[in-house]
Order: sequence, then C-alpha cells, then structure tokens
Amino acid sequence: MIDFKKIKGFLLDLDGVLYIIDKPIEGAQETLKKLKEKYPVRFITNTTTRPRKVVYQKLIKMGFDVKEEEIFSALEATKQFLKEKDAGAFLILTDLALEDMKDIKKEPVEYVVIGDARDNFTYENMNKAFRYLMDGAELLAAAKNKYFRDKDGKLSLDCGAYIVGLEFATGKKAKLIGKPNKDFFLLAVKSMGLKPEEVAVIGDDIESDVKGAMDAGLKGILVKTGKFTPQDLEKGIKPDLIIENINQILEFID
Repeated sequence: MIDFKKIKGFLLDLDGVLYIIDKPIEGAQETLKKLKEKYPVRFITNTTTRPRKVVYQKLIKMGFDVKEEEIFSALEATKQFLKEKDAGAFLILTDLALEDMKDIKKEPVEYVVIGDARDNFTYENMNKAFRYLMDGAELLAAAKNKYFRDKDGKLSLDCGAYIVGLEFATGKKAKLIGKPNKDFFLLAVKSMGLKPEEVAVIGDDIESDVKGAMDAGLKGILVKTGKFTPQDLEKGIKPDLIIENINQILEFID
C-alpha cells in the first residue's frame, strides 16, 4: 500500500493509461486536470514509432492538459544519447521516427539502434544490423517492450523480440534507454525536483512500468487497462497498488 501523504508527484505512462491507441480512457482528461492541480506530473513513454512533438500533438488533440517538455520519450532520450556521444548509428525505426533522427550521423556506425520499426523490420535491415554489430558496433535499444495493444484490440509483437534475436546472434547485450531503465525514470523525477520515494508511477505494463519504477525506488501503480492481462498478476511482481483505471487514483489522493 502507498502512503499518499508522502507522494509529491506522479509519472504517467501514456498509451494504455490515458488512452488506448487513439481513444482516450473515459474521464481521463478530467482526472489528469485534477491530478495536476495538486501535483507535478510527467509523462513517460516507450513509444518509438513517433517523435515527442507528434505524441504531444496527439495528446492535445484528445483534450489532455499537457506541455511538450513534460513528456519523456524513449525516442527523444535515444536521440540525445547519440548526440552527446557524437556517434554514428544505423537506425531501425519507423519512417516517421527516422525523419526525426535525420540529424544523427550515419557513419562511422558505432551503434545499431532498434525501436518499434513495424514494417521496417525486414531481413535486409536486420542482417545489416547483425553485420554492423559483428564488426564492432554496440546495440542500443530505444525500448525493449514485448508487445502492445493494437488497433484491432489484440496484442501485437513489439521490438523486444528483434533485440533479443540480435543479442542471441551476436552475443552482445543491448544497452536499454527507455523503461525499465532506472535512469529513464530518475531523469523524469529530477525534472520535478523530487526524490524517487516521493513519486508514484502509473502504468499498464507490470514489468516495464511498475517493476521498473519500483526497482528505481519509486512507487508502482498498475492499471487494468491497455496491455494489462490477468496473467500479469501471476508473474511474481507485486505492485504497490492496483486500480481499475486512471480515474480511480482520485479516490486515493482525495
């Protein structure tokens, strides 16, 4: 259980918590508004198919009270990592994400970057990645999610399987940028001027969101929306709190 008197801020996952695909969770806009009246809030997403600006525009269009700088994106963090290293990279991402990364050097290839590339997960691209890695490049995982809730309501394969495949083939271990990387959570916490134990994460992924947050010293709250399945509760992970949806959080902070 969480002592909400000690909680001073929240980190919210996006898809599966505030909305599912393109449809807002009913009442989520008003819940977010009330939450932000009492607490600083940041948004953390492993979405690598689109740039942060596009994510922000989507949230605004759906009626959410969000500022672009409040969004911490795995894709944005990956871009910043490569820029700080001034490193060349071979990128396997969606066309939209590649457009956002066009100012990243292409050569020499020091990193192979994998995100949710959808149709760009071709044999040609994966084999190029394999060869760069065998020639000395390092593997960079923008995110390593197993699956996501797709437009047809079913779960679809995410980029994690492709990353594990390259790890298996090359013997190299990927460096993870997004959730559940501890540093990703702490970067968002730092932006609020708070300590990890003063912040709660609300997410629909019991591994990346909840366990990742708890391992970083934050409180982990699981919602039963988005990619959540009853089988998640059999994985040996005990969230600090389980709620039906984002709206139920108001019962605890009120």
